[in-house]
Amino acid sequence: PSSVCPSVACAHGCLPAGAARMATLLSLLVHLLGVLCRSAWADAGSQAEAALFPAAEREAAAGKTALVTGAAGFIGSHVARHCRDLGMKVIALDDLSGGFISNVPAGVQWLQGDIKDALLLEKIFNENKIDFVYHLAAYAAEGLSHFIRSFNYRTNLVGSVELLNQAIKKKVSCFVFTSSIAVYGSINDLSQMQNPNRSLSTSGSRPKVSVEGKGLTENDAPKPEDPYGIAKYAFEMDLFAAQALFDMDFIVFRPHNVYGPHQNMFDKYRNVVGIFINQIFNGVPMTIFGDGQQVRAFSYIDDVAPVIARGPLVPKARNEVFNVGADRPYTVNELSTAIGEAMGVSGYAIDRQPARLEVEVAVSNHDKVKEVFKPPPPLSLDDGLRKSVDWYRSTGKFFKPVEFVSVEVMEHMPPSWLRPDLKETAVCQGSRVRADGAPEHEQEL
Repeated sequence: PSSVCPSVACAHGCLPAGAARMATLLSLLVHLLGVLCRSAWADAGSQAEAALFPAAEREAAAGKTALVTGAAGFIGSHVARHCRDLGMKVIALDDLSGGFISNVPAGVQWLQGDIKDALLLEKIFNENKIDFVYHLAAYAAEGLSHFIRSFNYRTNLVGSVELLNQAIKKKVSCFVFTSSIAVYGSINDLSQMQNPNRSLSTSGSRPKVSVEGKGLTENDAPKPEDPYGIAKYAFEMDLFAAQALFDMDFIVFRPHNVYGPHQNMFDKYRNVVGIFINQIFNGVPMTIFGDGQQVRAFSYIDDVAPVIARGPLVPKARNEVFNVGADRPYTVNELSTAIGEAMGVSGYAIDRQPARLEVEVAVSNHDKVKEVFKPPPPLSLDDGLRKSVDWYRSTGKFFKPVEFVSVEVMEHMPPSWLRPDLKETAVCQGSRVRADGAPEHEQEL
């Protein structure tokens, strides 16, 4: 972990000094401002949270300690909040390589650190009796993973194994892993979409005539085609192996196309919802490839994160895999129309680009998660987009793009990802995102 941490002490207990201390204090102020801004919303939502979680699950959560990795990121920050609202003590861990301190919910124990740091993890597990691990820390960009293969596997696979080692040794009750729809194949791989020299597939892709059919189910054999999906599926298999030998329970969730507050809308490597919102905000046409009839389902964060948080509290969920997300499919054309209306610019301009290589229809089936968790009906796309746009205008517009100083391989990178200052290096250190999410004038202090 960095020696300059935006907290009173870093996960190793070190304190910054000199000019670095001032930067730390400023970052703390930004975090406190975010906490104050969120407090009214959190209080107003407490009754809704109580209704969201069954009484038996809140009782089972009381007094438990949860370690949430990736807790400054998009999904991880929401899972940390829901675990807190369930009554757990929450330890929120993140290295801020792609997350923002302003995302971290109030009322949790914040630690800055890297899941690849085995000694740090050992220290955390030695000092805390952790009941549940919620592992959401990852660098989640399918397309970019082809060009940062080593970084991808070190972060998404080796780091996960370091965490699993500690969970096994300290007899954690349940390990909750957030995997991805990417295990089914090339669905959101933006780099392969622009590669004319190959074809794409998914293990359970369906022809367009069956959009209203079952979609991808947990019984479809995974067939990942990019390093990100491969790493996710490899760790899924390792969880099964660890359970068989060490009898440690696990739960795997495979979310898809999740959007909502706390998401970095400037991330150009993924997230079509964020890309469209960002394009409208900057006054440029929304880019659609081909006829725009590609079909996806878009999942609002509050239809995903609460289910993940509830995982260890639902006995039937243990040692199972679940698709989680929205049911209703939309075409990219329909999505662009809905986002334009949410942004108050109906009929917004579209930049039609030549079709690229991509799976035509990719939607997940959620019969299994509905049977076991019985979640409430999902939020409509229109309502979810309105909430996302409101958050973006108040907070998300201050986030910064996730960019890499260097990549490991530049050959075949999509032209839109290249920059004059992008370098090819043997070791990719990761993203250079601003970690505080502060407004421009605060970043200049």
